[in-house]
Amino acid sequence: MHDSDDARKPDLQDAYAAADLQKLGYTQEMTRSRGLSHILFSDLIFPIAYGLAAPIATSLIAGGPATIIWGWVAVAILSLPLAFSLGEICAKYPTSAGAYYWCFRLAPPRYKLLLSWINGWLTLVGVWTVSLSVTFGTAQLVVAGTGIYLPDWDVKPWHTCKFHITEFPSSSVDAQPDLIFLAVTAVAVLFCVFFNSILPTIDIISAYWTLLGVIVILVCVSVKAAAGRHSAAFALGHFDPSPSGWTPGWAFCIGLLPVPYTFSAIGMRDVVASMAEEVHNPSSDLPRAIVWSIPIGFLCGVLFLVPIMFTLPDIATLISVASGQPIALMFELIMGSKGGGFGLWFIIFGIGMFCAISISCAASRATWAFARDGAIPFHTTFSKVNKHLSGGIPLNALLLSTTIQVLLALIYLGSSAAFNAFVGVAVMALGSSYAMPVAISLASARRDMVESPFPLGRFGPALNGIAVVWAAFEMVLFSMPAVLPVTPQSMNYASVVFVAFALMSAAWYLISGRFHYTGPNIPEANSPTESAAAQVDEKKEFNVVQS
Repeated sequence: MHDSDDARKPDLQDAYAAADLQKLGYTQEMTRSRGLSHILFSDLIFPIAYGLAAPIATSLIAGGPATIIWGWVAVAILSLPLAFSLGEICAKYPTSAGAYYWCFRLAPPRYKLLLSWINGWLTLVGVWTVSLSVTFGTAQLVVAGTGIYLPDWDVKPWHTCKFHITEFPSSSVDAQPDLIFLAVTAVAVLFCVFFNSILPTIDIISAYWTLLGVIVILVCVSVKAAAGRHSAAFALGHFDPSPSGWTPGWAFCIGLLPVPYTFSAIGMRDVVASMAEEVHNPSSDLPRAIVWSIPIGFLCGVLFLVPIMFTLPDIATLISVASGQPIALMFELIMGSKGGGFGLWFIIFGIGMFCAISISCAASRATWAFARDGAIPFHTTFSKVNKHLSGGIPLNALLLSTTIQVLLALIYLGSSAAFNAFVGVAVMALGSSYAMPVAISLASARRDMVESPFPLGRFGPALNGIAVVWAAFEMVLFSMPAVLPVTPQSMNYASVVFVAFALMSAAWYLISGRFHYTGPNIPEANSPTESAAAQVDEKKEFNVVQS
């Protein structure tokens, strides 16, 4: 009998999760196929190596090893309060609507609609740009990997988006325009469309790929060290901000970019919440995954970064690489051979592809959830779930988010700093969207969090306050250019993209939102207190059935 109950456990969890979702105002449409391990090790942990490797040039320019190592430590500590704060809210309101739903539930009645609208658009901009940054960054990795065997290739800014193999004298093959970026994007979309039912398995594979890859990189660079070995003083303390042109203190802050990108953007807390309606036990699993992702991710990052800092090649050589992406050259110099460098590069490239698939999937869910509440143009179209593909996917929302990413990628044709801009917008938009529900809860003396299944207790106000201040600082920090003096090519256009989306959101609110947007469809009969009490009763019943 007990074995039979254990076998039924996922079905029971899904049934109670669907009932809880109904109380939050939504009908179960997606298939629940994810557990704690899928979220923790796949959606949050496996991007660590990619998130640190792809934008590493910024940290090398802004100080080098000291910025990389101690920036990783500092931001990991500062990210914990936000993780705890979001975990507490997510446990009480586990829905794919995420932060904009939380704002609606937590805000005073007078401001519910406006704040949820603003937050929803911040989330959309964040997930679109972070997904773009991954596909775009992976395309840049392809350029960097190609440079291992074709070092004389004259890389232009548009090669990442437009790659003509005929530029190589030895080749007679003419590739189509936009091949690299569009190919990476297409692969991610195809997996989301046709392999949705096995994405949890792919996530587990990607987690093993990442963990084994980090171990391989650790061993290989530590043993080979063809570019020489450094002392601990250099690996942990060398700091030269002169290439950035900034003052030492501000250069260190600018060099932090890869870390918030890794924790706040790729390891997206709110976008993980967007997968809530595909998780067996979201009230328990989501907050634990969000919080534990920080220390586990931190340790994974240490294993990846420290060996590289002890064997780091000449920094001036790395930051002068034509493609702007030094990771492939770095591995080649450390390994002392093209084959060795290519092998380690391929590990990072593989992680990038896994990230692209996972984040494209999450971005489509966030888009679908906001459309479901009528907050984007043609919402009836983009809120549909195609039941004929892989157990049901929001196909139209996926195509919308992908189209917007491709259009944004055109910005790169005018700026060599576009990758930093995409990263900056993602961190700014997602960071502010995370902070809004936390700030609203804090302003209301955290009354709504008393009944959260993941309570912070007396530590809540302090953790919430630190989270909000850190998110505000990120907004300022990542709108700054990486180097001085600023030119049209090196300008950080993150603030431009951010403001452009803000204006579009405001315009759509004036045209349609203020007349038609009513916020999430919350049943009037269920007050927050009643819903929480009902959830507690159902959880007790579930525990009785298990025993």
